[in-house]
Amino acid sequence: MRTKITELFEIEHPIMQGGMHYVAFAELSSAVSNAGGLGIITALTQKTPDDLAREIDKCHKMTDKPFGVNLTFLPTVMAPDYPGYIEAIIKGGVKIVETAGRNPKDYLPALKDAGIKVIHKCTSVRHALKAEQIGCDAVSVDGFECGGHPGEDDIPNFILLPRAAEELTIPFVASGGMADGRSLVAAMALGAEGINMGTRFIATKEAPVHENVKKAIVAASELDTRLIMRSLRNTERVISNAAVERLIEKEKSLGDKIRFEDIIEEVAGVYPRIMREGDMDAGAWSCGMVAGLIHNIPTCKELISGIMEEAGSIIQKRLYGMIS
Repeated sequence: MRTKITELFEIEHPIMQGGMHYVAFAELSSAVSNAGGLGIITALTQKTPDDLAREIDKCHKMTDKPFGVNLTFLPTVMAPDYPGYIEAIIKGGVKIVETAGRNPKDYLPALKDAGIKVIHKCTSVRHALKAEQIGCDAVSVDGFECGGHPGEDDIPNFILLPRAAEELTIPFVASGGMADGRSLVAAMALGAEGINMGTRFIATKEAPVHENVKKAIVAASELDTRLIMRSLRNTERVISNAAVERLIEKEKSLGDKIRFEDIIEEVAGVYPRIMREGDMDAGAWSCGMVAGLIHNIPTCKELISGIMEEAGSIIQKRLYGMIS
């Protein structure tokens, strides 16, 4: 299946793996890329630019296929060493960067001068148009269904994707609710050139997370995610657990008086305990509604091959067969 995204990133299949905190290491990124998709390493999971440089080198040794790096620009006073991370990306020979968070315009010149293709994560059409305007090569359009931060507009992909298709001239991938061949065909029908999967890739053999995390995703239904931090305008979709329910109670009781400090116990520094140690109630962790469509833990190759086979069958048999 050739699309503008497969051509842009020089990959076999129009399937991208999302950058995920304490999940998107070289092990997962290389497995996705080796299976024909686009694997992504999460830069800020690496504590320093030197750590990122080592992770990039590790990934190069595990795959000779294209892979990218996710770089999230946080709204924080104590900003990470972004110039250092970008230098590590450039020196590491990475040719694809997924940006997220704040507008990446201040850092685009360095990336573009190095011949790097940039895809920016957006949760609204207006942000996608801004990404196009500043020179991004593509965007990831993230619907309200997605795990992590879905923005504040609450527009699901059945509306958001065709709206993006109406407005954008650069290609985009669909993110949020993507799990299988049905997702891929639907996204393409709505105007996308591929899909981005986060939660689905956590529940794979190669994902370097505790088995408890994978089992929790398989066991969850589409009803088992919650929205937190809405009152702080930093909405995040997470899987329900004891810590999340405790956090929600704080939000209800404190109302508009809530501050980040009130919920720091449930959200700060919890990912290593969850992803590495398997402490499922340690705090809030991102998970999409798509968990309801995840029923097994395949290898990345099995997952991607299955998606492409199912998509081909839907297009060639089911849909084509409807045309008289």
